[in-house]
Amino acid sequence: MTATHSTRMLILGSGPAGLSAAIYGARAGLAPIVVQGMQPGGQLTITTDVENYPGFRDVVQGPWLMEEMQAQAEHVGAQMMYDQIVSVDLTQRPFRLIGDGGTIYSGDTLVICTGAQAKWLGVEGEAHLGGKGVSACATCDGFFYRGKKVVVIGGGNTAVEEALYLTNHSHDVTLIHRRDSLRAEKILQDRLFAHPRIHVLWNKAVARFVGGGSPEGLVGVDLIDTVTGEASHMPTDGAFVAIGHQPATALFEGLLPMDEGYLLVEKGTSRTNIAGVFAAGDVTDKVYRQAVTAAGMGCMAALDAEKFLAEADFEAMAVAAE
Repeated sequence: MTATHSTRMLILGSGPAGLSAAIYGARAGLAPIVVQGMQPGGQLTITTDVENYPGFRDVVQGPWLMEEMQAQAEHVGAQMMYDQIVSVDLTQRPFRLIGDGGTIYSGDTLVICTGAQAKWLGVEGEAHLGGKGVSACATCDGFFYRGKKVVVIGGGNTAVEEALYLTNHSHDVTLIHRRDSLRAEKILQDRLFAHPRIHVLWNKAVARFVGGGSPEGLVGVDLIDTVTGEASHMPTDGAFVAIGHQPATALFEGLLPMDEGYLLVEKGTSRTNIAGVFAAGDVTDKVYRQAVTAAGMGCMAALDAEKFLAEADFEAMAVAAE
């Protein structure tokens, strides 16, 4: 027999946005259900040192932080479901989602917090050295490279912005791009080329991230010239892959409006164009992509959903009284 779970607030995703929404929803008495998805805890579960989340004097570990956030959500009444959603029906309330095992989830409101994933190069050493010198977020990890040599891989706005940000910490920043011109906006390019701490390496592709030392960490990148095919090696302490992010929104294609795959919400709120459907965190944020901003947006989504339900309940009571 197919299992069905119903709730006043259904939350899809269990990163900082989803769990913050769950905490606020549970405290409002909405008994939220969180469907955790492919990566319970979100991107922080593959992050080691976290030094920029408020409330912790010392560095904390990403997986530990998410475990504590989940425990807090469960403590106040949220229910966690380990499932992957494969089908969504937003044509009527309650909204209906189906897991890959056939389980049905029904929600009077839906809060989408499915997040986004950094795009990676897929070359040797990248996964192994993740968190050991290879990163996809300069704002998150740049602080750990104070006074050290770093490289940024990419040629768009994100790569240029990451390189400029890293000059706050590093005196030696190299932007590695596989072509002979950048795709970034001209104003960003002008700032990049004028900065004395940034050097651009043209027509080079990263073939391998090289580890070494004890404990093992990144010591350099092997490069291939995209024009001549010549191989070279560049020593570096940190490498930041900045070739874009992919929001996890495939489920909602054709159902909700998007911009480059990111869900669109009404300015200053978490409301989508479907009443009762809200979005929060990296799935709707192409600018900041921080755990603390995702958590804040999760709070917003829960408060927006609570207000929506209160208004719907009032309208239903008024109709019943007529």
